[in-house]
Amino acid sequence: GAHIVPPDTNADDYVKLVSGPMLDAVAPHVRWADVFCEQGAFDEAQSRTILKAAAARGLGLRVHGNQLGPGPGVALAVELGAASVDHCTHLTKSDVDMLAASDTVATLLPACDLSTRQPLPDARALLDAGATVALATNCNPGSSYTSSMAYCVATAVLQMRMSAAEAVRAATWGGARALRRESGDGAVGVLRPGSRAEVHVLNAPSITHLAYRPGVPLTHAVWRAGLKVA
Repeated sequence: GAHIVPPDTNADDYVKLVSGPMLDAVAPHVRWADVFCEQGAFDEAQSRTILKAAAARGLGLRVHGNQLGPGPGVALAVELGAASVDHCTHLTKSDVDMLAASDTVATLLPACDLSTRQPLPDARALLDAGATVALATNCNPGSSYTSSMAYCVATAVLQMRMSAAEAVRAATWGGARALRRESGDGAVGVLRPGSRAEVHVLNAPSITHLAYRPGVPLTHAVWRAGLKVA
């Protein structure tokens, strides 16, 4: 609902719909609310209204921001304690510093940027500043129709100046952190006692082969919740 204002619809009326009856209908069935804070979608004030309404209903917050150009998405996400701000393609130094000083995860979507011919995010600046970074596919039929995390990891290493270890951590622990599922019983994205036994074993001498041999299937075996599935 909070992705874009439908054509021929008054934006303020639509914000009232999203932050009222629409949230009331879906809140019992979902954990998160996500708003697209961007020129051409929802502006800062509209996004804040929707996110505050979602928080009042007990939902976690997420923001799609700074995808098409610099904007208020990162600052708004940090201000309201959002779990993540997704895209982060266009960041100012202030944006980077705010993310580094917060618990909000910068979720980078390199496959989407490549598909839409956008510049890639400055992952190096985020990591060097101490921000938490996640990698995701943004799999959708409109702008990033891939489900390959290996592709995203390879792109992060080859084009975004991340090390293989940083990219794999962002694709696992970083993603779990963005979902607030990296700790406690049943944690995901980590390998330790008490977490879900979900393991992807590569047929390769090291994780560097994810970038060294991009596009080559490297799966040896997969376990999900302790069961071998591949």
